[in-house]
Amino acid sequence: MSKTSKPTWTAVRKQLKTWEPDALIALIKDLHDASPTNRDFLQARTSAGDGGGLAFESYRKRVTEPFFPARGEPKLKLGDARKAIREFHKASGDAKGTIELLLVYSESGAEFTNTFGDIDARFYDSLCSAIDELADRVRKEGPESWELVAPRLEKLVFSTSGVGWGYHDHLDFTLAELEAHFEPD
Repeated sequence: MSKTSKPTWTAVRKQLKTWEPDALIALIKDLHDASPTNRDFLQARTSAGDGGGLAFESYRKRVTEPFFPARGEPKLKLGDARKAIREFHKASGDAKGTIELLLVYSESGAEFTNTFGDIDARFYDSLCSAIDELADRVRKEGPESWELVAPRLEKLVFSTSGVGWGYHDHLDFTLAELEAHFEPD
């Protein structure tokens, strides 16, 4: 009895190189139609120079949905929201759009905790991790990104002044660190 192995990318690539352009386009259409995730990925990839285009709003919705779903109670599947951010970045390569989604994630988390009260350490750890990633990306992108993020980050720090678990302190520290980096005396 022989074991069947999964096809590797090398084998798939080798096969695809033999296909005609129309066959490749048909395959991409089938992938597009197969799932919303594929559709969003292809839309973001093909409009990468346009900030992710129409797909950006779909990714934004996937980021806010765990906090404030259109229907039903929040499930707080934070991993799903963070996955959407990673997928957007991978599909589009759009650093500013990724920063925006990280900020939306952080703002949604703050709004959630201000609406429903303190949550738990896992929740705040995820929010702090997103803020750390946001800060790293802003430093890398430079002053233009800082100018876009600074007012919203200041508002976020202010809106979390009563939040515990070290979240507010972490936001305040990160804001001060970024201010020192971009606005030295």
